[in-house]
Amino acid sequence: MWKSLIASLLIVVSIVLSSCSAGVSGLQSYVNPSQGYEFLYPNGWIPVDLKKPSPGVDVVFRDLIERGENLSVIVSDVPADSTLEELGTPSEVGYRFFKMMNNPEFDRQAEFLTAESKDRDGKTYYLLEYEVELPNQQPRHNVASVAVSRGKLFTFNLSTTTDRWSKVQDTFEVAARSFTVR
Repeated sequence: MWKSLIASLLIVVSIVLSSCSAGVSGLQSYVNPSQGYEFLYPNGWIPVDLKKPSPGVDVVFRDLIERGENLSVIVSDVPADSTLEELGTPSEVGYRFFKMMNNPEFDRQAEFLTAESKDRDGKTYYLLEYEVELPNQQPRHNVASVAVSRGKLFTFNLSTTTDRWSKVQDTFEVAARSFTVR
């Protein structure tokens, strides 16, 4: 009887563990020790050589095959003793990003979808989701993770076409939740 109970428990544990890791398959790790952040990104993505990056853009990756899928990390200065919560709630920060994206200077329209907060190792992260329409009428879906550390605001953003969103949603959400700063 004990043997069958233990065998059943082992089967349940292995099923639970394999289902937990299924969402993380196909991802690899990127670590930037000088800026103090790390994240997971999809296999088959490559770093983009930034010739003249926009201010604050630290790294950009894109999919080798689906060239319209990309991620970026933008690092901005904030007062040294600031916390993410002092910048606002997840919705307030998300709304500020939304207003920035809808700036006529960028020639695109965005729709703010969701915002949530999560704590990890004593740090707060805001997870934001947007739909963006570019000037070429191409609708896109963006997921971002935002954090503050050491006087810097870190924004990790993943973007794909709306048509592909349902195929990559789980992977993008795992990647966005993996973003950490020290």
